[in-house]
Amino acid sequence: MARKLIIDGKEIEAEDTLTLLQACEQAGAEIPRFCYHERLSVAGNCRMCMVEWVGAPKPQVSCSLQVKDIFPNKDGTPAKINTNSPVAKKAREGVMEFLLINHPLDCPICDQGGECDLQDQAMGYGRANFHRFHENKRAVEDKYMGPLIKTAMNRCIQCTRCVRFATEVAGVPDLGATGRGEDMEITTYLEKAFSSELSGNVVDLCPVGALTSKPYSYNARPWELKHTESIDIMDAQGCNTRIDTRGRSVLRVLPRLNEEINEEWLHDKGRHIWDGLGRQRLDRPYVRKNGKLQAASWHDAFALIAAKAKATKPERMAAIVGDLAAAEEIKALKDLMTSLGVINLDCRQEGATLGGARPSYLFNTSIAGVEAADALLLIGCNPRWEAPVLNARIRKTWLAGALQVANLGLAVDLTYPAAELGTDIATLEALADGSHPFAEVLRNAKRPMLILGTGALARKDGAAVLYRAAKIARETGMIGPAGTAAEGGWNGFNVLHTAASRVAALDLGFVPGPEGRDVTGIIDGAQKGEIDFIYLLGADELPLETMGRPFVVYQGSHGDAGASYADVILPGSAFSEKDGLFANFEGRVQEAPRAVFPPGEAKEDWAILRALSEELKHPLPYDTLEALRRVLVAELPQYGALGTLPRHEGADPALWGALGAEGPLAIDVPLAAAIGDYYLTNAIARASLVMADCSRILLHDGQTKMAAE
Repeated sequence: MARKLIIDGKEIEAEDTLTLLQACEQAGAEIPRFCYHERLSVAGNCRMCMVEWVGAPKPQVSCSLQVKDIFPNKDGTPAKINTNSPVAKKAREGVMEFLLINHPLDCPICDQGGECDLQDQAMGYGRANFHRFHENKRAVEDKYMGPLIKTAMNRCIQCTRCVRFATEVAGVPDLGATGRGEDMEITTYLEKAFSSELSGNVVDLCPVGALTSKPYSYNARPWELKHTESIDIMDAQGCNTRIDTRGRSVLRVLPRLNEEINEEWLHDKGRHIWDGLGRQRLDRPYVRKNGKLQAASWHDAFALIAAKAKATKPERMAAIVGDLAAAEEIKALKDLMTSLGVINLDCRQEGATLGGARPSYLFNTSIAGVEAADALLLIGCNPRWEAPVLNARIRKTWLAGALQVANLGLAVDLTYPAAELGTDIATLEALADGSHPFAEVLRNAKRPMLILGTGALARKDGAAVLYRAAKIARETGMIGPAGTAAEGGWNGFNVLHTAASRVAALDLGFVPGPEGRDVTGIIDGAQKGEIDFIYLLGADELPLETMGRPFVVYQGSHGDAGASYADVILPGSAFSEKDGLFANFEGRVQEAPRAVFPPGEAKEDWAILRALSEELKHPLPYDTLEALRRVLVAELPQYGALGTLPRHEGADPALWGALGAEGPLAIDVPLAAAIGDYYLTNAIARASLVMADCSRILLHDGQTKMAAE
């Protein structure tokens, strides 16, 4: 129901459920605030948002007053609200004066300086050159909140944004307030680290610089930085980010607003791996001579690769794509390998059984569509580690009161309650044939969904697991009418990838051809001497120590596992150093543009492959990135519609009945986790000192094992 209001002389209609602050902003007024945040519960702590309700005895706190509470005047005319009247102005000046009583003059040394809400609002709404308080300022001890958050609690104004975020969004009630009145302090319980994968968001939320980024501390001022809008590739969700650089260095990563993907949140790995972008870098080609890697020229490296490729039969060659590759270099590598006749191709480093029709490997519900679900089955996944921002969306749906969750896999704290079904894969059979109690929950739900993780698909019986999951989707009504969730369509079958490159590689068909070998077959063939040449495109998550000694070419940005086993190393670019397209697990294609240039002699990955193709006498048919993208879009038109969510076309029995294979389940093998350490999942993260500290402090109780252990 809407109600009429006159705000600053302008008559508007506002919904009863809105706060007065939202109604004022709807009318075009600017309302200052410190404690209020659109995604958090209303606290009404700071009183900065006061406005005048004409006829009321005192100014009104607009964030905690709803439109439905504002009754019309006695003559029936709409209530009048003034946001810039002398009454409102005096009230805000008084509040600002109180807030500054104890706030120290730390602006010259505060990392929040230049992007601080208190600075801005003191200038805009405070009194100029006037105050009535001369007492000593309150002193508060700084608190320990872990390796990512630096505290300066003298600056804290007790807005409680951080507390509400931790409790409501992150689902980790590690932050709270102790004491009352002047003695009130925000702290972690028992001085422990803030143990959430979303903890860095409290730095963005803090309006006064009491909580700042510890890794970024004293690195730069905001006006020194160049901003590049990009995306996060530390998981497959594709959170929208902004990369801040100075010169040739990345100094921080911040989230950007995108309601459909990440709202305004970013997980800690995506936010804090920036120091790993500059460490352990490959900045020149290397070739192995007499068992040792030695620096070489590009010409010598290409010549050695070409000589080995020409001496090797195509059936004894293979190529594997890693987790951080962009669509352009995947396309270039596939075209090059196809021209050489190589059919041993794979992009699924963990061995997941996926491929075929696009809906069979996407998160079809969409991230925003999760909020429409009322029943959820997790199979072999831990979304809190595999996609923390998605997990926050699931928690948000549960908080709304309509979501029942069951977890088939390792029991973990998901930040919301879930019925634990254990790790016995035989339970999946019971769910598929409808004899398990939760199958009835799914059948009775209006919009049921399941999330299938790589922990389940990477098993030896992964095809059988996929078949049962598709059967559950068919039998419980998960696959409904066509269209996106926003359009009324529904598809509750979801695959949760952990690698940013996976969907693009599957779209491009970077999987074994007929009679070709997958990752397991390639490694096994190398061990048996049946594979002599392996091209690794940033592939580091492989059991390389078990594959014997084939000739290995490693193209990548960091000196990680793949480089240590390579015979030739070609230095590529990190995601922040090239223009690349990435498809997230929804199938939504987004661009990550170049923010800085690669170090030393490193090149863009597609360009390396183009140059190598000349040496191999199989030149690729594109000389520029634009030409490559034209070829890519001609093959996959969705890569020309950036940011667009794929549209679900409705139930197709031929598709959903043919997924996987109707084989036996390995009931003696329990479901395992896809990720063993959230902070160290790829080459960039493993090069980061910040991520190493997080892993040691937050996951291993501050202990680091010595080599002898």
